[in-house]
Amino acid sequence: MSGKKAEGQAGGGVMGWINSACRFASDRNDFRRNLLVNLGLFAAGVWVARNLSDFDLMSPQPIT
Repeated sequence: MSGKKAEGQAGGGVMGWINSACRFASDRNDFRRNLLVNLGLFAAGVWVARNLSDFDLMSPQPIT
């Protein structure tokens, strides 16, 4: 086989998934794709900020 078929079979598994996710996130010409990625990153940031906001790293820790 030659062309894209041979490349597609060699890039399977986790590396192929990571490669396709990076291509999905970095396509500068697709507005809907960029909007989806940016909203996902914003939602992840909001989730992290809400769930980690109750930690006070400067407070003394309880001794058990």
